[in-house]
Amino acid sequence: MKVDALQAARVAAILIVRLSAIGDVLFATPLVAALRRTYPRARIAWLVQAEYRDLLAAHPDLDLVIPCPMGRWRRDWRQGRFLQVLREVAALRGLLRRQRFDLALDLQGLLKSGALTWLSGARQRIGLGSREGSGLLMSHVLGPLPESERIGSEYLFLAVALGLDVYEFGMAAYYTPRDAAAAERLLDAQGLGAGFIAACPFTTRPQKHWLAERWPALAQRARAEHGLPLALLGGPGDRAGGEAIAAAAGAAAVNLAGSTSLAQAVALIARSRALVGVDTGLSHMGIALGRPSLLLFGATCPYTDTTRSDARVLYHARACSPCRRRPTCDHRFDCMRDIDVEEVLAALRELPGFRG
Repeated sequence: MKVDALQAARVAAILIVRLSAIGDVLFATPLVAALRRTYPRARIAWLVQAEYRDLLAAHPDLDLVIPCPMGRWRRDWRQGRFLQVLREVAALRGLLRRQRFDLALDLQGLLKSGALTWLSGARQRIGLGSREGSGLLMSHVLGPLPESERIGSEYLFLAVALGLDVYEFGMAAYYTPRDAAAAERLLDAQGLGAGFIAACPFTTRPQKHWLAERWPALAQRARAEHGLPLALLGGPGDRAGGEAIAAAAGAAAVNLAGSTSLAQAVALIARSRALVGVDTGLSHMGIALGRPSLLLFGATCPYTDTTRSDARVLYHARACSPCRRRPTCDHRFDCMRDIDVEEVLAALRELPGFRG
């Protein structure tokens, strides 16, 4: 693909539009470094939902992170505050237009992200796998996306199509010294300073969960074999689930779900000896931070090639795999049931770089 705007002399300001969620934003981060290497003098901005701003705020190659209050707009619209929403959309449009973007990349490919990309006023607007009619708002659409087992393969496809420098194309996560200090204080307070395994058991769909009773068993075995407790990570809505696992595991697990900000959770993962988690945003953070990582997949299988020797996906495909949002097993979740505690422990022992 040849895009006239993608000439270094003409690209002074670039906008990335990927609004959500944690994992998807993380998968797209290699593009930032690739854009910076290719256009070292360009101003690079990212438009993201406000609740995920902390994922990008400390990125050294981003000049600006623009929060989008999409969740509040939805609530206000449902409550009939139409003028308020329209005023805020207009204000965001004005902010975007003042940046005078030459190039805008819609990485989400939905109508909402496409509309915001169009509102930016960028001369060249490139959509990745655009759907829901968003392609009509783009100057170029890239697709169909190739099938690949590589993590973040769609963003590598885009980078190659745009002629970016992809010599190194790995995810990256950053946090501030303040977040690091807060994480250290929490570890000391919870008695985790000597080392721990980060555990990410929680996600939005039950078919992506590992069996609840296996987490306490894993925690107790990991503590007995490696002397390392599990530190359970998640959001405020996961607090009760974390308490249940920790209560069943005794001293072998500490519940930190809901006790940290997103950036503090990133800093905690960076200090872990290893990470074990299901297909959820925080789990992918282990790979981005270079921690030995073991991910348990079932209903979804977005990647099995992690691009790292110290990161592995356990996945037992069945005839119905991947079912994604349409499970057919009458809520038995057989694909996740197939992954037992012994297999997780064996895979954990074999992870390069893991020091128990």
